[in-house]
Amino acid sequence: MLTGRRPPHDYLGTVLDAPDPRALGRFYAEVLDWRIHSDEDDWVTIAPDQGHVYLAFQKVEDHSRPVWPAQPDQQQIQMHLDIEVSDLEAATESALRLGGLLSEHQPQEGQRVVIDPAGHLFCIYVGDSESST
Repeated sequence: MLTGRRPPHDYLGTVLDAPDPRALGRFYAEVLDWRIHSDEDDWVTIAPDQGHVYLAFQKVEDHSRPVWPAQPDQQQIQMHLDIEVSDLEAATESALRLGGLLSEHQPQEGQRVVIDPAGHLFCIYVGDSESST
């Protein structure tokens, strides 16, 4: 069992399939204000300046866009990203300007479901200021 701080070489990553990893990597690098760490035709990773997490994008030629909300016999959403922000409207406008699409289906007040250029969902929401201090 690990105790204390994680060594600088230990990371936790999430990988999204994409027909164009470079385009999707640039999109999320802008949305999250993270840096691109690797940039290849079939693999791109982005990460914050500090921390032990990354987001990667791998090329999948036959990538199928998930359908939201779910529909029978259609590609189902396997996961989505949650992005906590301080200004919901500004963050949503920025994501849309960068190429995201606002989902027609918005299941909760106080958050926005956005679809990235490859069809993956992410939720933008304002966190509880009491718990983020």
